[in-house]
Amino acid sequence: MQVESHPFEPFFPANATVLFCGTFPARPEKWSMEFYYPNFQNDMWRVFGVVFFNDKDYFVDAERKTYRLAALKAFLAEKGIAFSDTGSEIVRKRGNASDKDLEIKKPIDLAGVLEQLPAVSDIVATGKLATEVLAEIIGCEPPAMGRSAECVFRDAAGNERQIRLWRMPSTSRAYPASLSSKADAYRTVLDRLKSVD
Repeated sequence: MQVESHPFEPFFPANATVLFCGTFPARPEKWSMEFYYPNFQNDMWRVFGVVFFNDKDYFVDAERKTYRLAALKAFLAEKGIAFSDTGSEIVRKRGNASDKDLEIKKPIDLAGVLEQLPAVSDIVATGKLATEVLAEIIGCEPPAMGRSAECVFRDAAGNERQIRLWRMPSTSRAYPASLSSKADAYRTVLDRLKSVD
C-alpha cells in the first residue's frame, strides 16, 4: 500500500493561540480547494460560519461548490487559529479518509509545531483518531467528546508546556450528527475567540 505524505503546508498564523488537528485529508479528487477540510461535503467551514456569523454558508461559494478560501484564511489569521493534521505520513487501507481505514505511519512532530506556535495553549482534535494520536504524543488521557483535558507536554529536551487538549466530533458527513449539534460542540472552544480583533 502506498504511503502518502501530507499535501498541505501547515497554516500557522504568528498570533495563533489555538491549533486544530484532524487526521489527514481525503484523496485529491474529493477536494474543492487546496486547504484543510477541502471536501465540499465536509462541514468544518459551515460550523465556523454558524458559530461566528450564524450563517452556515458564510464561507461557502455555492456556485463553484467550494469555499471562499481567501476570506477564510484572512479570518483564521485574524482570530489566531492554526491548522495542521496528526498524520504526516499515512496509508489508506481502503482508499478513503475514514479514521478506521487510515494507518498513521508518521505522526505530527508536535514539539516542532509548538516551537513555531509559542502562544498556543489549546489543541482541538477533530475526531477520535486525532484525539488518540495527540493524547499519546502528549502523554495524557484522551478527553471525552466535547470536553478537554489539562495536560503537560514535555519535549525531548525536557521543556514543559501546559496544553488543553479538546476532543471535538468529526465534521465529516459520515459522522451521524446534525450540523447544529456539531456547531454546538465546537462553540465550546470557539466562543472564546469571538472577541479577538
